[in-house]
Amino acid sequence: MNSAENSITKGFVLTAIGFFLLFLGFITKAIYENGAQPEFGGLVLIGPIPIVIGSSEGVSYSMLLLGLLIFAIYIFLWRTNR
Repeated sequence: MNSAENSITKGFVLTAIGFFLLFLGFITKAIYENGAQPEFGGLVLIGPIPIVIGSSEGVSYSMLLLGLLIFAIYIFLWRTNR
């Protein structure tokens, strides 16, 4: 397997994990929080820099940790691909 195929495979796996976590979040939100005030958050990565948006401090903190985790995974995959 050459480097390009390896990168495509890693990208597909990371995308599939992201969709799975998104689906899992929707399911757990629907099951466990009936009638509670919803909280929302978002994460935008521009290069290695995370931009965090959240409706509360806890959600913003979680999004920041998620951004740092994604950044660490990116650096790890970039170094193993060299």
